[in-house]
Amino acid sequence: MSHKKDSAALQALDRSHHLHPFTDLQNHAEQGGRIVNRAEHIYIYDTDGQRMLDGMSGLWCCNLGYSQPQIAEAVYRQLQELPYYNNFFKCANQPAVELARALVEVTPAQFNHVFFTNSGSEANDTNIRLVHRYFDLLGKPEKKLFISRKNAYHGSTIASSSLGGMDGMHKQTRGLDYVHHINQPHWFANGGELSPDEYGLQVAGELEAKIQQLGEDKVAAFIAEPVQGAGGVIIPPDSYWPEIQRICDAYDILLIADEVICGFGRTGKWFGSETYGIKPQLMTFAKAVTNGYMPLGGVMVGDQVAKVLLAGGGEFTHGLTYSGHPASCAAALATLDILRSTNIIEHAAEHIAPYFQGRLREFEQHPLVAQVRGQGMFAALELVADKSSRKRLAPDSAGAIYCRDRANKNGLMVRQTGDAMIMAPPLICNREEIDILIEKLAIALDETAVHYQIR
Repeated sequence: MSHKKDSAALQALDRSHHLHPFTDLQNHAEQGGRIVNRAEHIYIYDTDGQRMLDGMSGLWCCNLGYSQPQIAEAVYRQLQELPYYNNFFKCANQPAVELARALVEVTPAQFNHVFFTNSGSEANDTNIRLVHRYFDLLGKPEKKLFISRKNAYHGSTIASSSLGGMDGMHKQTRGLDYVHHINQPHWFANGGELSPDEYGLQVAGELEAKIQQLGEDKVAAFIAEPVQGAGGVIIPPDSYWPEIQRICDAYDILLIADEVICGFGRTGKWFGSETYGIKPQLMTFAKAVTNGYMPLGGVMVGDQVAKVLLAGGGEFTHGLTYSGHPASCAAALATLDILRSTNIIEHAAEHIAPYFQGRLREFEQHPLVAQVRGQGMFAALELVADKSSRKRLAPDSAGAIYCRDRANKNGLMVRQTGDAMIMAPPLICNREEIDILIEKLAIALDETAVHYQIR
């Protein structure tokens, strides 16, 4: 059977039986999609033979690319020794114990405990359980409300999607009634005539207003990504996070930093909390902790919360079958070892990220690009038909979708969110590879401009 027939057979099988996440299921059943069958370094290959530079690091997770035999070998060795055992009822395994300590060593000083999950979604579910348990043990059972942000992404379970602020998800599923939302710090979309710093203070002030509206005695926590990733790489104004921190401190509100995308080097430091100088009591992690090689997530639990949980109160009735899975923890230990021994985070922050952001700034002169925004090794280009009025290329973000499809066809994997092109290349890229990304992105932008007759 030929290579193309192999691909066609796989695509037919995929259409017949596989329901994909975040996919128009009818469209996929009719048209099919791409089947990725191998990867190396920063490139993925599909069954049709196309090679694509992966400008999204998988799904924001393969920060070290796809050629890390140390991680694969660690998983293989662990599967031979102990493929599985649970961590319930005071049991543990060596990789989970060692990983807990390793995570304490690389996270901010207030974190000395970790609760393991399989994903960021489950970790944010866990945050709800931890927060409610914490305030119950403090004798404040009425503190149950969470505040989050519109257009935030915190996962796709019922609980974590409730914490998130994605309209499409909320329209399809009834969420939790104790989660409330305020506006996101998206200056380009919502700032109007205000300066970025003026807008940052204004939108942060919505948190204080919401706490006062709901009642300080009822509000338990505020959850946010240091930089909103799936929402469009929304970079907060400099004034935003200091004011959020002040408000949380003033009102006895736990601050939860969702570092699922920002963590492990994406923003230029180990964690986005460090980049923006905030001190959360809980910190969600996943994705890049194993470089995407194995599923693993968790919550770093700050001393303020851990002290209460450890002081008594009986059983914490929460857990997951695969919490602290030995093979996943082995993958994470190997990943952390690479990050620490090679100083790749520091190298990317000093040498690659400034070059990446500088090359992207060249697109500010492109007729379609109204804003270039970025932090560290991720960024977004906001596309418009007219820069002065910010008129969009087409309804329903069709212009950015067209641009994404052109980039994909030309061998660059990037994503579209709203009217923005978003990207998060691996930290291990060199300058020549950043140049390739920029060149392919430029072709897609030019083809989009021709399609919409924008000069």
